[in-house]
Amino acid sequence: MSAAGDRDLQKLAPLEAILFDIDGTLCDSDPFHFLAFRDLLQQVGFNDGVPITEEFYSANISGWHNDALAGQLFPELDHGKAMEFMDHKEALFRKLAAGELKGLDGLQDLCKWIEDRNLKRAAVTNAPRANAELVLSLLGLTTFFPVLVIGSECERAKPSPDPYLKALELIGASPDHTFIFEDSASGVRAGVAAGVAVVGLTTGNPEKVLRDAGASLLIEDFRDPKLLAMLQELDPAAAEK
Repeated sequence: MSAAGDRDLQKLAPLEAILFDIDGTLCDSDPFHFLAFRDLLQQVGFNDGVPITEEFYSANISGWHNDALAGQLFPELDHGKAMEFMDHKEALFRKLAAGELKGLDGLQDLCKWIEDRNLKRAAVTNAPRANAELVLSLLGLTTFFPVLVIGSECERAKPSPDPYLKALELIGASPDHTFIFEDSASGVRAGVAAGVAVVGLTTGNPEKVLRDAGASLLIEDFRDPKLLAMLQELDPAAAEK
């Protein structure tokens, strides 16, 4: 963790809110997205029919919203047709993920910690609403998040700050006393652009990618000792004693 990151996180006290990305953050859903993209892109002859690699997925697909991806993957195709492909991909993801998704290690304990301290929270994602609602339901978190912000329903999706700024407005939280959990460079950049400290999860991207995007702290999962130490420092319940 950099010195700048140390200062950013120490200044969050008293902690008021925590914002979460969904895919790759609440759960390791990227393998299901990767499989859906790999199989369908191969079917339509993308990359001359050679299956995409996980490295290609991480560098060119992970974290981006479908409208941008449609143009990026199929620049010569009618946008409506490209979006039809994206719709088919999302349907396949939901089929693959149903009943298989599990929360990252430590997620349930973290959610209880947040609830016990009555911290404000929101889920903020570039995923389509149907995907986001399915994942939250599978993880048993539908009622945990009073606010769900969808990137495509904002004026601009991540990596623009709009989705996180909207979440802060809806839950009535200050960026100076909030931090974000993110797993993609696009999401980290969105959080930083919104003026919020970001904790990066290394579930699907190299540490350097997240660090270069501006993450203040990098963790493996929600049981990471670095995260637990940070939460102890920022614990509003301890500060009240």
